[in-house]
Amino acid sequence: MALLGPMVVVAESPATDFIDVLGKAGAFPVAQTRWGDVPAAIAETQPVALAVAEPQAKPSPRHVDAAIDCIETRGGPIMPVIARVDTSSTPAIPGALPIAINESNERLIAQLRWALRIRTLHATVLRRSRAAGATKKVPTFVPPDLLEDAAVLCVARGGSYLALSAAISERAGLIGALSVETAARYLNARDVEGVLIGDGLGPRVAETLLTMLAENARFRDLPIGVLNKVTADDERLPNLLRVEADAVRLVERILPFVRLQAFAGQLTRALQSLESEQAIDPDTGLLAAQAFWHNLERAVQESEESGAALAVARFTLDGVVDRRAYVDAARLFSRLVRNIDFAYREQDGSIVAAFTKTDLRSAHLLARQIASVLRHTMLSPGRDRRAIKPTITLAALKPTDDLSTLVARLGAHPQVAAE
Repeated sequence: MALLGPMVVVAESPATDFIDVLGKAGAFPVAQTRWGDVPAAIAETQPVALAVAEPQAKPSPRHVDAAIDCIETRGGPIMPVIARVDTSSTPAIPGALPIAINESNERLIAQLRWALRIRTLHATVLRRSRAAGATKKVPTFVPPDLLEDAAVLCVARGGSYLALSAAISERAGLIGALSVETAARYLNARDVEGVLIGDGLGPRVAETLLTMLAENARFRDLPIGVLNKVTADDERLPNLLRVEADAVRLVERILPFVRLQAFAGQLTRALQSLESEQAIDPDTGLLAAQAFWHNLERAVQESEESGAALAVARFTLDGVVDRRAYVDAARLFSRLVRNIDFAYREQDGSIVAAFTKTDLRSAHLLARQIASVLRHTMLSPGRDRRAIKPTITLAALKPTDDLSTLVARLGAHPQVAAE
């Protein structure tokens, strides 16, 4: 896959070698500019991406602010920003994807291609949203608050785990695992936006985990941060980052990748919503309220006509007041329901689900299984999984029921359906 479209490289001195790498990968044209001329270069070149070539660059705050303002106000789709960094430097532009100066050219290009694939997805969603006249607007740049709903899997033991988990939990959702087996269970059960691998796992464990991630197309593009003495590598993983002996630095390096991965997830849900004519809630992947009540009303009518069983359930997360946990539970729930079932999230965070062609006994077993997965897999407030206590209220359709009487036994009200 060639890099499509022009690029702007920011450097105060000639960056011939770096520009040559980009050119050989298919970027054309590639224009170099100084920090003070970044806005003018972007306006003239209209690049698909911007690259900061010098790891120790110290542009003036005025020049940085002007560059940021230009990036965020130029309209979509997004323009990914990459920045070369050494062991002690941080990108001059906050949110830029930091790429180590000693990283291979192949991985640098792979990371850039990954970012440009998300740009292409963004362009598609923007175009479809405008054509559909969607009521919820798609942002034209990567929202800064996306980390609030992102989940990062931390696999480590001992002091390494404590350092990594403390650093990541301040900025994003934390999922902890002390073994590859536990990590695999989380990865298979839910979506994550990044993986951190620390010390204390044994000499072959990290290699096994990286191989598992590389062999599954679903995980291959995930941002993966590796700390300290872990020497395993896999060239199939484009977003593999390494930092020696500094957990905080590793977390700082991986978070821009996690944020962009979270944006890709948001765009995917937005596209699903557009394809369903906005019947799907782009925040959760569950049905929007109006679509849910419409579908449930139709399911009640069909069950009355055919005699098929129908059950509904309300899942309440007692003790959970954290918005991040509510959103995560709803997104996880969307992966757990069967193809014949549907659900939506209420304003208080509760989830109402309909189990079609399912009697009360079978619905009870199914609801308990879902509740168990939620309890053991969703993000936990304050990292205390004991605080997660899903409460289930079940009701089955009776011959004398209509929609209102059925859901009344759950404590829910079909307000939208009645409008």
